[in-house]
Amino acid sequence: MTPATPAERSDAVRNRERLLAAARELISECGAEGLTMDRLAERAGVGKGTVFRRFGSRAGLMLTLLDDSESAFQARFLFGPPPLGPGAPGRERLIAFGSERIAYVVEFGDLVLAAENASRGRFDVPAAALWHRHIEVLLREAGFDSDPWLMAGSLSATLDPERLLHLVRDRGVAPERLAASWADLVTRVVKDA
Repeated sequence: MTPATPAERSDAVRNRERLLAAARELISECGAEGLTMDRLAERAGVGKGTVFRRFGSRAGLMLTLLDDSESAFQARFLFGPPPLGPGAPGRERLIAFGSERIAYVVEFGDLVLAAENASRGRFDVPAAALWHRHIEVLLREAGFDSDPWLMAGSLSATLDPERLLHLVRDRGVAPERLAASWADLVTRVVKDA
């Protein structure tokens, strides 16, 4: 029998919520790059040690901030209605996935970049591994059998947050145009599969 996980103290829960609210405020004011552990502690009215005990590092904080939105995104593509979720053909799901991923990166881009640039490395973020595997599975469902693992990596590179944000923010490319380009690419990759 495994011991039960102790319930979190009410003051710890309050501190966590206070820290996350303060972090969101700071990000909206000065972007993710302006969020430091010192500023966060000051804004939340807690000691810097509390921030580090709660999140471990700045990367841990960024991953925590992304957790809710990432969980919702994953639920939509794993369990939601078609075409993003199960029930649609693989190619349609793949097109929907890319379109949703582009919208997600545009909305949460600074947090995504900060989390990906964590000390573990951008390719070791658990969500990135899930996205890659999901694309691979959808390629197989669409009938693509010429190294779907490698093609999933190539397609994932197209959805790279840094690249997408550069195109949107620096080049003025509309997210809808990126989604249309993604759909064209996927159609070309799996059309003869």
